[in-house]
Amino acid sequence: MGQGLDNVRRIYLEGIAGGNARVAVEACTGHRYTQHSTGVGDGVKGFLAFFEPFVDRNPKREITIKRIFEDGPWVFCSAYQSLNDGAARWVTMDMFYTDPDGLILEHWDTIAPFVPDTDMVGGPTQIDLSADTAANKARVLEYTKQIRQERRVERIDQFVAHDLIQHGPGIPAGRDGLATWHSSAKAGRYEMLFHLMGQGDFVVTYGKRHAEGHEIAVFDLYRVADGHIVEHWMNEEQIGPRESWGNSGKF
Repeated sequence: MGQGLDNVRRIYLEGIAGGNARVAVEACTGHRYTQHSTGVGDGVKGFLAFFEPFVDRNPKREITIKRIFEDGPWVFCSAYQSLNDGAARWVTMDMFYTDPDGLILEHWDTIAPFVPDTDMVGGPTQIDLSADTAANKARVLEYTKQIRQERRVERIDQFVAHDLIQHGPGIPAGRDGLATWHSSAKAGRYEMLFHLMGQGDFVVTYGKRHAEGHEIAVFDLYRVADGHIVEHWMNEEQIGPRESWGNSGKF
């Protein structure tokens, strides 16, 4: 496990769940901390201005990191949060860029309410490090280009297993269910792939889609086996108006 992974864990588990925001953010960030979580300002100062009151408002904080992996200087993390005995429950997906010492320099995220009676955070949590990372990243990249961006849904069987396990809320099960969703107004247009990263059998993309009049920041997490996507998680957040941002925005 790299130092970047350790620092991301520490931000979440010591800084937010443990209530030691100042200690964690000062120890784990580098010469800058550029923020893309739109409610949070840049730098240590911006982080503390948001999370110190957050800790006070939410005395009971249960956070479970469900999946975490690294790709060079990039770290991906997905977590489940329950606040104040379940009064609020959230699913987050985060992407961090780190310096050569593993200190966090930049952060992107989406925050979505947990949907009851769904499997939003279920499924495997351990990375298969024996899997071919480069091949799996290339496969997901082509899927994103051809199926998501070009909407050539008739080719989906080249990329997705028939018995795909689906965790994305509102997306029907299986390959056929995913194909139906891709063709719908709810899926809309996938306008931009901002970044793709992976490790072993897990690959994640972060991008923007436009659907039903809204711009949406979206993480898609895939598990790949034998050249096909066999499992899919999705976490997304509607992008608010520019005047609501506390920083330079989601991208």
